[in-house]
Amino acid sequence: MSKVVHRVAFIGCGKRAHEHAIGIKADNRCEVVAFSDLSAESAERLKADFEFQGNIYTEYKVMLEKEKPDVVLICLWTPLHLSVFRDCAEAGVKAVLCEKPMSPTWGECQEMSRIAEETGCQLTFSLQRRFAEGNKLVRQLLNDGKIGQLVRLDLYSPQNLLDCGIHTFDQALSFLNETPAKSVLGAVDTTSILNWFNVPSEYGASGHIVFANGVQANLYCGPVDTWEPTDDMTKVWAGVRLYGTEGFIEVMWDGQIIRGVNYKDPSWSPELVLSSMSDQMKAYVKHAIDCLETGIEPEVSHQKALRASEITFAVFESVRQHARVELPLTGVTDSPFITMLENGQFGQGRGAE
Repeated sequence: MSKVVHRVAFIGCGKRAHEHAIGIKADNRCEVVAFSDLSAESAERLKADFEFQGNIYTEYKVMLEKEKPDVVLICLWTPLHLSVFRDCAEAGVKAVLCEKPMSPTWGECQEMSRIAEETGCQLTFSLQRRFAEGNKLVRQLLNDGKIGQLVRLDLYSPQNLLDCGIHTFDQALSFLNETPAKSVLGAVDTTSILNWFNVPSEYGASGHIVFANGVQANLYCGPVDTWEPTDDMTKVWAGVRLYGTEGFIEVMWDGQIIRGVNYKDPSWSPELVLSSMSDQMKAYVKHAIDCLETGIEPEVSHQKALRASEITFAVFESVRQHARVELPLTGVTDSPFITMLENGQFGQGRGAE
């Protein structure tokens, strides 16, 4: 049986497109037919760096109409995700691999998910760390009961809850077998207002999360200004610490297991399994194409990205309400953080950085 070849196009040809391209290049079911970027030079560079074929456009709508790609990679700044995805779905694109996070507001995140459901366009987000070998090992250890029953999590992320925190929330949800959050109590630090891909963000955030299975989590998201790679490799500054009834595991974003302890077996130590970003992107693209061909829900589907995004906006809504927020999150369509910022509710701070 001959393999199906999928026509692939890039919308946005910057740094993240190059990382996605590693996965596309490695999958012989993908034939790159087009590139779209406001900078033709960026598109030419991506095409040349990976020795792709395909036509170059500065207007992505023209590209969609003329090239009719099966698969599109959206590697654009966050505020553009919804409108470009909508155009792709309406153009008949079968699968979209979109850069994370979903969108700047909770309503837009829900709208992206709704469009995917309504049109049948497979929508995934680049939460590629799910495919890190160490994270896969941790999921297996949890399923095997190596640290007993999971009871508590400590969640750590660098600055920007929307853009970086989604990796930590997604990592936690994968360890919890996709159990959704039940309630969130949050706080934000507006010492400075940051700007990430044209979306304003807090300087730091903290909170308490209760999941539907009773597991509780403490959250810290903020600057990593004291961590030096050569100084102390035991600090979990981006990842999850998992506490069970019979031990604990500390694992970084990319699956680096810092330590693992089993109270009944002091000699046990989990294997250190590393995988590069390139390996993760290859696995992400392969999995997305596999799911396109089989119809199985992807490991990084829009439904899963929506659960992780909901926690972020619940933290912000908790700040707005000065109270714990119950999930699912209803009556919210904006970004409570951006609304409060625009209304001057955070005071002066130090301004945007």
